[in-house]
Amino acid sequence: MQKGGKKMGTVLVKNVIKRKPGYLYYVDGKGNVCEAKMARGGRKKKAAKKKKRR
Repeated sequence: MQKGGKKMGTVLVKNVIKRKPGYLYYVDGKGNVCEAKMARGGRKKKAAKKKKRR
């Protein structure tokens, strides 16, 4: 049990939807799975350029 006596959620079904990079998925109040575009993120970072030695 967690502190405060609340139980953690359980996974009901896995792999129901195809996930897209850059989107956030959540369950709304009616129990629907919703998708929202992330404000930032979902992209790989660019590789840093190497410094030239002189």
